[in-house]
Amino acid sequence: MSFSPEIKSNYKPKNLAVKLNNKGEQFVIQGHPWVFSDNINKINDNAKSGDLAIIFSKNKNRVVGIGLYDANSPIRIKMLHHGFNKVTINHDFFLQRIQHAYSKRLSLLKTKTNSYRLLFGENDGFPGLIADVYATVLVVKIYSEIWLPYLDIIIPSLQQISKAKTVVIRLSRSLEKSKQHKLENGAVVYGTLKNEVVQFVEHGVNFSANVIKGHKTGYFLDHRANRKQVGAWSKDKTVLDVFSYAGGFSVHALANGAKEVTSLDISAQALEIAKENGKLNIYKGKHKTIVGDAFEALKNLIKTKTTYDVVVIDPPSFAKQASEIDLAKKKYAQLSALGEKLTSKNGLLVLASCSSRVLASTFFDINDKVLASGKRGSKMILQTEHDTDHPIGFTEGAYLKCGYYRFID
Repeated sequence: MSFSPEIKSNYKPKNLAVKLNNKGEQFVIQGHPWVFSDNINKINDNAKSGDLAIIFSKNKNRVVGIGLYDANSPIRIKMLHHGFNKVTINHDFFLQRIQHAYSKRLSLLKTKTNSYRLLFGENDGFPGLIADVYATVLVVKIYSEIWLPYLDIIIPSLQQISKAKTVVIRLSRSLEKSKQHKLENGAVVYGTLKNEVVQFVEHGVNFSANVIKGHKTGYFLDHRANRKQVGAWSKDKTVLDVFSYAGGFSVHALANGAKEVTSLDISAQALEIAKENGKLNIYKGKHKTIVGDAFEALKNLIKTKTTYDVVVIDPPSFAKQASEIDLAKKKYAQLSALGEKLTSKNGLLVLASCSSRVLASTFFDINDKVLASGKRGSKMILQTEHDTDHPIGFTEGAYLKCGYYRFID
């Protein structure tokens, strides 16, 4: 079986000699994966995306790191290697990186799980590249042109290590518009795909992902451990899953014996997927859905004095840029207050954030203040971050945080 010729680029990357200002050089020496355009003092005039940026120190003129040049991003250089030791960026370099990433996932793969993130971008040394595995299907999402000259050596290595029977390419919106490649979003570049909806297992619970049309690579794997935990604490309980998308928390709760689960999302299509995912498992509880804006729907539930034993609120990112941080904080505070009113006596409120610009300490402070100002007593019983297949390699790579709050009255 061979790979699609579309993964091979005609562009041959050049070596660029780069010198940075003091701030940029310190970032590289400290191991940070990004170099911004305003940190560059000197670089070749004809630099193009995908070229190898060889970064030389200002004083002793020795190599301190190697990265990929990105002509289309303010993060002008995405780092591949830090340090003074000499490396060659070739097939063996990327293969060893992928093997190392795979070794970090072995403990997860010893559980009843066959879906995992094999490459987590910068955190695994592949800035702007994501690789997720769903059973026997590998989905590679590319966010930048920098990877186009290297796909023909990286993708076969990913397939070899994951033992995937099928490889699907997903492209970011900006890359879909690029004229530097012949790839199509959702293209099958290895093997065959009989159905774009792929079934997989997560800690013994069955799910599905649309690997061609679904968000990101088809599903959100980072909350896996939290979904398992919520499931374990949902037996014989009533559960509300807010911003449920494809029903991750809902389905774990149902599969673990929840009495009644309500999935709430603004997308009717997502809720249909949630119901279908539920039906992939054996359960006796009732699965209800609410279509609507989360803030308005929660207020309506409060008006009817509806409460739940377990309330999970896992919103999308509220702060995709710095100007949105203050509004994001207000929204998190609102959700904490709404969640408190919807959680029954001695119930469990689970609050999560995936806004990387809102620090974990800030997020938990917001929740603590809101819950402390209420009339009920509560205690944080668990605080979590990314699952094991989403290792954190640098500060900005830590976006996911989740707090479990038990009400004591």
